[in-house]
Parts: sequence; C-alpha cells; structure tokens
Amino acid sequence: MMQKFLCGITSLLLLAGCRGSNPEGLEVKPGDPLPIFVLEMEDGSVLTSSSLKGSPSLLVFFHTSCSDCQRTLPVVQQAYEHFGETVRFVAVSRAQSKDEVSSWWHNNGINIPYSAQQDRKVYELFALSRIPRIYVSGSDGIVQACFHDNPCPDYETLSAALAKVTAQ
Repeated sequence: MMQKFLCGITSLLLLAGCRGSNPEGLEVKPGDPLPIFVLEMEDGSVLTSSSLKGSPSLLVFFHTSCSDCQRTLPVVQQAYEHFGETVRFVAVSRAQSKDEVSSWWHNNGINIPYSAQQDRKVYELFALSRIPRIYVSGSDGIVQACFHDNPCPDYETLSAALAKVTAQ
C-alpha cells in the first residue's frame, strides 16, 4: 500500500513539473546527470533524457530571434555535419512555435533535429537564464561540457568537447 502511495506521489510531482535532477533551480553543470525530460520532436517522435543514454549527445537551447543563437546555431550545424553519426544532436527552442523554428531552419540551412517548445519548462530544468545553452553529455547521460552566450563557443571549442565524449 505504501509503495503504491509513493509511486502515486512521485507521478504527481513529475506531472506537476518537478525539476527532476535539478530541484533547486540551479544550473546544470559538468558532472551532473541530464535532468529528466520528455520532448516531442519536429517529426512527431518522442525523445526522453533516458533515450539519449547509450550514445554521446549535444542539446542546444535557443530562440531564433536571439543574436547569439543566430551566430551559434551555424556552429552547431557544422558540428552536426561532422559528428552527427556518433553524437545525438537535439535543438530545443525556448518559448517559440514550431512554425517559427521551421521557417528559420529552412531560411538558414539548418537541419539539426529540433523540438519547438511553446514555454520554458524543459529549458528551466537546465537553467533559468541565458541562451544559447549547449550541453554535451557522455553515453552515460552525465554532462561533460556546458556552453552559453558568454562566450559563445566556436567550432574548435565545440568540436574538442564532442571529440572527448566520442573517445570515451
């Protein structure tokens, strides 16, 4: 009976927006596990933090009207073209519609898989401010490197972080 009660409480907390492994609202940093999240991707598939385990991954949070994001997304695209066979790339918009993201992707030659989020719920599992935000994690789901807008990573910096997680 107690186990059923605890499972019910846990489910309610998750549904109510419990911050997973980031309960205090602190920024996710290297050494932290990826927070628990579920995303619907642009193609209708579902991606979860646990489905990223088993291969290195890169998550980038962005908004297409953000000038730093506009400079960083082509760098991430370049890394995607180089590492896309060995690293799972996922771009997650912060409070932006699928139509807005799709249009910007098309106009700027970006083809990284993305999830358009109308709100900031998933983003706030990772951080409370500043975009772009990039998280590189190993196949174990542990964050190995983080980047944000000060300074935005260049291709060499991002490539080095990706090379490190693919060598593990």
